[in-house]
Amino acid sequence: MSFTTTGEHEAIRKAVREFGEEELRPVAREHDEEKKYPEDLRRAAAELDFVAPHIPEEYGGAGGSAGFGSSMILKYGDEWMKEEWLPRIAGGESASCSCISEPAHGSNVAGMETTAEKDGDEWVIDGNKMWITNGTVADVAVVMAKTSPGEGHKGITAFLVSTDRDGWQPSRIDNKLGIRASDLAEVVIDDVRVSEDNVIGAVDQGFYQLMDFFASGRTGVAAQAVGAAQGAFDAALDYAGEREQFDQKIGEFQAIRHKLADMATDIEAARSLTYRAAANVEEGNPDQAARFAAMAKLFASEHAVEVADEALQVFGGSGYVTDYPAERYYRDARITKIYEGTSEIQKNVIADRLL
Repeated sequence: MSFTTTGEHEAIRKAVREFGEEELRPVAREHDEEKKYPEDLRRAAAELDFVAPHIPEEYGGAGGSAGFGSSMILKYGDEWMKEEWLPRIAGGESASCSCISEPAHGSNVAGMETTAEKDGDEWVIDGNKMWITNGTVADVAVVMAKTSPGEGHKGITAFLVSTDRDGWQPSRIDNKLGIRASDLAEVVIDDVRVSEDNVIGAVDQGFYQLMDFFASGRTGVAAQAVGAAQGAFDAALDYAGEREQFDQKIGEFQAIRHKLADMATDIEAARSLTYRAAANVEEGNPDQAARFAAMAKLFASEHAVEVADEALQVFGGSGYVTDYPAERYYRDARITKIYEGTSEIQKNVIADRLL
């Protein structure tokens, strides 16, 4: 089956690439080395509808088909939640986060220990969340908590929580291997109280609601992996055309040419599989979307690390230091094998749909 992009897709791709080359590339090393969250760049990207393009125009978004973080609010949130938060997120005024993983429970979502107990017309949330993207910069969070602790995945509820609540205690994690400019946090939730109106969707339906976004989230990480691989390849290709050894460009040596050929092939295969996953997500076919999203995430992430490793090899000793971007691409690619479900989890998902 063939998947092609439209003229609108290509226009968006061109605009995003221009933004990346003009605004992100010049400061990428600085933000990585200083572990600095790019607040100004997020706001600048929001002005171009790059931050939350899936948010409908009525809430200040672009009405596109891809999104992250606020999707739960958009699909299952009450109207007041959408009106209050979606315009702020789309406009870059506020960031959002999703609090799912815990110190002892990553892939095992059903094992989470964070609880929410009813107290009159309020819910009292207690627990500890880990590896939370945007954890210290978000103004609003979607928090998954057990409302029926003995029911496993059947007893989880999603809550909308403003992060200025008493008892909300985020701590930034800044000793990461890669994606150092991304905000990552541990969040201690200590007796945080929210109204019963802050339930997103329905009580005890949070896990099922969350399942709606596994495929899109994994496809997004696959796309991230393709981007990391492409960046590493482009840097290696340029370097191979500049660096000279034994009186010739290193790109003229067959060993290097074969590396570049393998890298380019892996990237195109990963990109095609990611497009197929994205098409199935957009078409709303749950089983096919889950299958191809897992395949795309697995293949793209595994090969992104391999491509980045080969790119670093092309640079030789220069690739091992921060003077060139090769080592950063390698570090940044590695996370794609872990979050939104590890490679091992993706293999389980794929196998479940084969047998």
